[in-house]
Amino acid sequence: MRTLDTKGEEFAYIKDIIENNRIETVVMDCGVKGEPFFKAEISNREVAEKGGVPLEKLIREDDRGKAIDVMMNGAARVTENLYESGKIAGVISLGGSAGTTIATNAMQTLPVGVPKVMVSTVASNNIQSYVGVKDVTIMYSVLDISGINLFSSQILANAAFAISGMVQGKPPQLEVEKPLIVASMFGLTTPSVTKARAYLENKGYEVLVFHATGTGGQAMETLIESGWIKGVLDVTTTEWCDELIGGILSAGPHRLEAAAKAGIPQVVSTGALDMINFGSIETVPHQYKDRNLYKHNATTTLMRTTKEENKQLGEIIAGKLNMVDRPSALFLPLKGVSGIDIEGKPFYGPEENRALFDALRANVINYEIEVIEMDHHINDQSFALAMAKKLIQLIEENVGD
Repeated sequence: MRTLDTKGEEFAYIKDIIENNRIETVVMDCGVKGEPFFKAEISNREVAEKGGVPLEKLIREDDRGKAIDVMMNGAARVTENLYESGKIAGVISLGGSAGTTIATNAMQTLPVGVPKVMVSTVASNNIQSYVGVKDVTIMYSVLDISGINLFSSQILANAAFAISGMVQGKPPQLEVEKPLIVASMFGLTTPSVTKARAYLENKGYEVLVFHATGTGGQAMETLIESGWIKGVLDVTTTEWCDELIGGILSAGPHRLEAAAKAGIPQVVSTGALDMINFGSIETVPHQYKDRNLYKHNATTTLMRTTKEENKQLGEIIAGKLNMVDRPSALFLPLKGVSGIDIEGKPFYGPEENRALFDALRANVINYEIEVIEMDHHINDQSFALAMAKKLIQLIEENVGD
C-alpha cells in the first residue's frame, strides 16, 4: 500500500526485499499528485473510484483533506476485497501522518492475526487512532521517509523482513481447541480475575483476558462480535467511569453491548467502578483538584467516584444489561469493588457503593438477569469462584438451547 508519487523509491526498496524472499507482492498506489515512481498493480485511479470520487476531480479540487479521506476509504475497500478473494496474506506500508492514516485505516478491515506492518514517522506519538483494536505493528521510521540512505535502508529492510517472516511463518497448532471465554481485568481486580481464570481453564476453557484500559474494552467487544466467544466474564466494568466523567480510559458508549447482541451468556460485576483514570497528577482537570485523588504511579492518577456518579453508573450498566435476551448474571461484591476500596484503603466507600448497588437493583428489570449479591470483596477467592461457576452453568445451558 503506497503513495508512489512521494515515497516511490522507498516502496520499491522494500518491494524488492520482500520479493527476494520469494513472496509475491500486490502494490496499491494511494498517491494523488505527481507521477508514480513505478507502476502499481492497483492504480490510484482505481483507489479513488472505490473511495467514491474520480481521481481527476481530486486533482482538480486540490483539497488535501478531502483527498486523504477519499483515498483512505478507497484503500480500505480494496484491501478488504483483496483479502476476501485470497489475493493477500498481509499488508505493509510506510508514510507520514497522511500515509499512516490511509494505510492503518485499511489495515483495520483485516481480521486479527493477519500480518499488518506500518513504518511511520509519527509512531513515537500517541498511536491509538492508528492501531485501534487490531494487531497493527507500528515501527518508528526515526528519519523522515525521504530517500534510501545508510540508516533508512536498515530500518526499511527490517520492516520488509518483518512482514516476510509474519507471512511465511506458521504458528504451532494447539493440541486441543478449547471453547473461548473473554474476561476484563484491571490491576486492582487482578486477584479475582486470576482466580476465576484458573478455575475456568481447569474446567477446559481458554480465557482471553483484556486490560480494561479503553482500547482493551473495545478490543474485547470486537472479539465478542466475531462469533468465536462462548461466554463473557466481565468482572471489570471500570471503563464506564471514564466514559461518564471524562477520564482517559473510556471504551466508548457501546461498552457492555456486544454479548447481548451476540446472544452469548455473560457474568458481569462492578470491578473498579470506584475510580476514574487521569494521567500524572498535573493533568487532573482543575475542577477535580479537591476530590479524593490517589497517585497510582507517576503517570496515573485515580479519582474516587462520588455517590451521585455511582448512581448514574448503576443506571447506565443496568440499561446495558437489560438488552440481553438469554440468562446472564450480575454479581455485586458488597464489601468493595477494587483493591483500594476496602477498609483502611484510600477509596474505601460504603456509601458510594451503596448508591451503585441500589441503582443496579432498582434498574435491572430484565428477568433474564439474575442479580447475585455476596457479602464479599471483589477480590475474595470465593467471589471469583462463584462468578466462574455461574458462567460455566450459563454456557452449558446455552449450548442446550
